[in-house]
Amino acid sequence: MRIAPAIPQQTGFSLIEVMVALLIISIGLLGVARMQAQAIGNTKVSSSRSIAAIHAAGMASAMHANKAYWAAGLAPASAVVTGTSISDATLNGQTVTDCVANSCNPVQMAAFDLQAWGSSLLAQLPAGAGTVVCSTTLGTIISCSVTVTWNEKYIGLNTATLDSSKVTATQSLNLLVAP
Repeated sequence: MRIAPAIPQQTGFSLIEVMVALLIISIGLLGVARMQAQAIGNTKVSSSRSIAAIHAAGMASAMHANKAYWAAGLAPASAVVTGTSISDATLNGQTVTDCVANSCNPVQMAAFDLQAWGSSLLAQLPAGAGTVVCSTTLGTIISCSVTVTWNEKYIGLNTATLDSSKVTATQSLNLLVAP
């Protein structure tokens, strides 16, 4: 009686199994890379928003420190600050001296603070600018709105949803202050 030889069983992996495993791993690694890129983009957005909040709070502190100007009803109804340029003629016309080293009157101090604030905004935020809008009615509580604006890049989930001509948008942060 003849015994049929046993068919040797296969050991190891076939080439197709290896290719499928490599495909699954590569798709997973692409997903991890995409999440990492998204995290880096979100970190930049978060950084810009934090800097804007710090600058708005810094201007509010300067307003509190100079109550002789801001709380006395002397403040302009609106002052737009871009770099060292202030839209208010009274403040922009001030000879701004270094009020840290020299003594200044309240108007000079306000102009110095706004110019320093605007320069810092422009240096630290993309297209950074600031606006201060105050109620100037005497006899009422003076309140001011400090607004910081900057350009922020969009973060798209995929390239099909992102129009390359509109990759940035103007963002703003508003802080209400009662000097």
